[in-house]
Formats: sequence, structure tokens, C-alpha cells
Amino acid sequence: MLRLTDFIIDCPDTMKLAAFYAEVTGRPVKAGSDENWAGVQFGEIELAFNTVADYRAPQWPDNEHPKQFHLDFEVDDIEAEQSRVLALGATLQQDSIGADGYGWRVYTDPVGHPFCLCRNRGVVWTDEGPVWPGRG
Repeated sequence: MLRLTDFIIDCPDTMKLAAFYAEVTGRPVKAGSDENWAGVQFGEIELAFNTVADYRAPQWPDNEHPKQFHLDFEVDDIEAEQSRVLALGATLQQDSIGADGYGWRVYTDPVGHPFCLCRNRGVVWTDEGPVWPGRG
């Protein structure tokens, strides 16, 4: 049996980055988090933060220091969520929202990891999460 338990992000300060993503997602920093390992729990999966000495931030979209991963967050109101994440310390990097109001925007978190706020046409939210058009 194989289960994904953690998505681990390297960073220079675990508690600061965990606090940022806790605010972005509205979930608390996991009890027992400290300067070496911090987390935000999403059901069975934890978004975790690990301290790395000599941390070098990705420089999106520069391939010399590639992003290595990014997170997508589906939102109902991209303008409101943009205001919120910018106030929390994110930086807008690219706007790919079309005239119809759908698409995505790329941001970097306070230590340079890219993430996107997305608004996709036809996504329906249920108690189990988003249902994508054509994916049931």
C-alpha cells in the first residue's frame, strides 16, 4: 500500500513559511511544528516545511534556479484572493486571466516558491472538493 503523506517544501524559516500558507489556506499550523519542521494538515496529506542550510530560492521562470514544483489553488474570487495573498507577503509574477475572468495568476511566496491562484470555467465545489468539467 502506498499513500502520499507529505508534500515537503525546503525553506530558510519553517515557521514563517508555514504561517504564510496557513493564512493562505485558512488552516492552522500543525501542533508540534518548530524551526526544523512545520506543517499544515489537509486531511491525510501534510504540506510540510523543512529547514535547509544555505537555501537558494527558485527564480521563476529562470531555469538556472528552477521552480521544481508549484501549488495551484482554485478560487471563486481571484481579485479578493489576490488582495489577501499580496497582503500576506506574496508577489505577483504573471497574470494569465482572460477577458472572460478565467485563467490563473502566478505568485511567489515570501521565499520565492511559485504558486498559482486559478479560476477555471465549470469547476463545481462539493464537500469532497472541486469537481472538474469532464472528470466527474
